[in-house]
Amino acid sequence: MTDALWETHADWWIDGFTDGADPEYVEQIMPLVAAELAGAGRVLDVGCGDGQISRLAASQGSTVIGIDPTWNCVRVAHERGGGAVFARSGAAALPFADASFDTVVACLVFEHIDEVDEAIAEVGRVLRPGGRFCFFLNHPILQAPGSVWVDDHMVDPPEQYWRLGPYLDETETIEEVELGVWIRFVHRPMSRYVNALAANGLAVEQMVEPAPPPGFLAQAPGYAASAAFPRLMYMRLVKSP
Repeated sequence: MTDALWETHADWWIDGFTDGADPEYVEQIMPLVAAELAGAGRVLDVGCGDGQISRLAASQGSTVIGIDPTWNCVRVAHERGGGAVFARSGAAALPFADASFDTVVACLVFEHIDEVDEAIAEVGRVLRPGGRFCFFLNHPILQAPGSVWVDDHMVDPPEQYWRLGPYLDETETIEEVELGVWIRFVHRPMSRYVNALAANGLAVEQMVEPAPPPGFLAQAPGYAASAAFPRLMYMRLVKSP
């Protein structure tokens, strides 16, 4: 079901979030990726989509393999080229030998993966000791079911706040992200990821919860308080020796 939705709606991602189309990628994610992958040798891009992160890493001198389970994304990644190699694969059974990479990156991918424990174990397996995992997630406070901006006009003056849904419950939803486009998400609390990462020898070296960038805020004038809520969570993890 998940793969079928992504095959059907791959163009939503390819057209709306790549090659400068999305301000959060342009102003926040891609600069952070560039800094974090600088100097990386052999890179695996898990859930590469159309390959924009793979292309960036290759342009900085890395040897890059991008994998994605969606044929339509892999096809476009091949067409756009940029120096990386692309293949179709899921995250829970990576077709690579142990310790094959010094860097693995996954950007806004694991919130769509069912077999999260298997996928994290595979990241740990293919990383060399001392290698890093660059792990980007939609912030879990955004993904809890029922979480939404609320404009409260019952108080004077009116207030705006973020209503958080059942954060601790691991829940899957299929969301209409725009008219006629349905994408499946799995919400997990932050501790669920951190504990699974630690169990596979991946220790947090740095964590970033950046404020939304100006380009996003300019597109969301109705959410005056949104600058105080992170939409992105990034962790740099290091594989134990």
